Amino acid sequence: MAGAGVIDEYVTALDRRLRGPDPVKDDLLAEARDSLHDAAAAHRDRGLGEEAAQRRAVAEFGPVTTIAREYQGLLGLAYGARTLRSVLLVVPLAYVMWELNRRFWIGEWQDFDAPPPDWYLLVARFTDTSAWFVAGAAVLALLVGRRLARAAVSTATLARLAGVVAVVAVGVSLLGNVAILAATAYLDAARLLLSPPVTAATVVSLVIALRLAVLARRCVVFSSV
Repeated sequence: MAGAGVIDEYVTALDRRLRGPDPVKDDLLAEARDSLHDAAAAHRDRGLGEEAAQRRAVAEFGPVTTIAREYQGLLGLAYGARTLRSVLLVVPLAYVMWELNRRFWIGEWQDFDAPPPDWYLLVARFTDTSAWFVAGAAVLALLVGRRLARAAVSTATLARLAGVVAVVAVGVSLLGNVAILAATAYLDAARLLLSPPVTAATVVSLVIALRLAVLARRCVVFSSV
């Protein structure tokens, strides 16, 4: 049928411009396709031919570039919220896992024959605090984002906010992991190998932080496409 592919071509062009979680993107595209077909059906009922009805529906829906910006904001926001929830759950869990391993297999640092210097304990406290700072930042961002959404703040703005908070939070978490590893290696590298479970927990925590860093970067990318 002539013009039967006008809506499909529009949705395909829209799909090419969007980046983000596939389930959310698929839902948005399906919603757009359904709306376009409903509009085209209404125009056919008024006497327009198939091609003309689809073209009218597409014209009324809006330019692909404009709709893509709106949908990209929704995709960026969905990805940002998911990343913040991951940060909220995973970072404290990784810290608790590492701390329990360390306390069970090694004990308090002060129990060593040569207690660590004050600067090392300061780094350790920063690492301990950073996990809860990150979790708190994620909770606050989710709550503030929900309040701003009710105040009709644009999804693009909310997506950028989520991306920035995710980057900062994950950056602090990664800094804490790297700082304690570097400080321990400088003070006494052998302590890093005192217990295989502690070493494994350290590696897992670092891998988790790096993975979250990738997700945080994607938040920024998805919110600015």
